[in-house]
Amino acid sequence: MLVEILYLAILARVILSWIPVRNNGFLNGILRVVYAITEPILIPIKKVLPRTGMFDFSPMVALVLLIVLQNIVKRIF
Repeated sequence: MLVEILYLAILARVILSWIPVRNNGFLNGILRVVYAITEPILIPIKKVLPRTGMFDFSPMVALVLLIVLQNIVKRIF
């Protein structure tokens, strides 16, 4: 359940990064919540990944790691 929430939060962050959010209080609030959920996961990945210009591959790496983690947990339990 937690893995699915993190997965959806990372996807929401990626999608919201494409939407210009200027003076929209509702979207700003959603963005703050999504960033609060995803930053603890993405910051360590960003530190390890080399810089690739304007593209941030940390969400993709995080999603792959979450899928792997979910599969490991399913096999154990």
